[in-house]
Amino acid sequence: SEFGCVIIAAILRNKGKKKSPDAYSSAAEQRGALPPSLFTGTMAVPPAYSDLGKSAKDIFNKGYGFGMVKLDVKTKSASGVEFKTSGSANTDTSKVAGSLESKYKRCEYGLTFTEKWSTDNTLGTEITVEDQLAKGLKLTFDTTFSPNTGKKSGKVKTAYKREYINVGCDVDFDFAGPTIHGAAVIGYEGWLAGYQMTFDTAQSKLTQNNFAVGYKTEDFQLHTNINDGSEFGGSIYQKVNDKLETAISLAWAASSNNTCFGIAAKYQLDSSTSVSAKVNNTCLIGVGCTHSLRPGVKLTLSALVDGKSINAGGHRLGLGLELEA
Repeated sequence: SEFGCVIIAAILRNKGKKKSPDAYSSAAEQRGALPPSLFTGTMAVPPAYSDLGKSAKDIFNKGYGFGMVKLDVKTKSASGVEFKTSGSANTDTSKVAGSLESKYKRCEYGLTFTEKWSTDNTLGTEITVEDQLAKGLKLTFDTTFSPNTGKKSGKVKTAYKREYINVGCDVDFDFAGPTIHGAAVIGYEGWLAGYQMTFDTAQSKLTQNNFAVGYKTEDFQLHTNINDGSEFGGSIYQKVNDKLETAISLAWAASSNNTCFGIAAKYQLDSSTSVSAKVNNTCLIGVGCTHSLRPGVKLTLSALVDGKSINAGGHRLGLGLELEA
């Protein structure tokens, strides 16, 4: 977009004038905008709202691929261009899908250019500018185009993160009217609190209204959330030792009065092999094993078993292979 080009041109003109983190901190402190502790403290930057409770989610989701045969390939050229190719086949529907992504970074300008293509013939372009206009500020211009349908979409994403705070605002552009997505997370001494909203300007209506509270240390995380005042969830993550990680997840929906409960664990057998297992309140049992065959080659095997009808069949298997060079 023209606006994106203007931003990039401004960055190129001002190369070499970029202030150091200390310069940003001193200027803000002198203005009295923020107390010195925000810049001199040791508090880590809080995660984005979507990453709250991520450690527990990873224990439940990573290392599994039920009903899928998947291949991921990552390579990097001598000029620094990164390529990522992904292909998958659904064993239930026999549907095959794939995607190709290329990424080029100019670290001295804080720029990242990304091109995407998928088998549904959707083309995407993404330009990211980070830590240039302001320390901790990230701007992303994302566009997609489908030649088959002629559908176009555009999105502008902004994110700002510093000690104690992580905020973001995305705008989806549509002919009916833009949709605004906003989120903010604040953190202090391990405690986290976040808010997420979506506002549809076409309907002049708040379509999403979520709250979250959590507590995080190096080996323990607690996360609770309320979505639209009707869905309640929580998770606990515990790193027992260097080899064993565990997680618990709980969710309840007021509309259906349904409760979902699950426990999961991941155990590192050795430096190249890990096993995962999980079970929920409907007696669905998932197991997975990930093994590094050699540097850059990783194999994942997984299975989902219905504990209520073990002899009835219908269980699902998964196979995944990751290649990186």
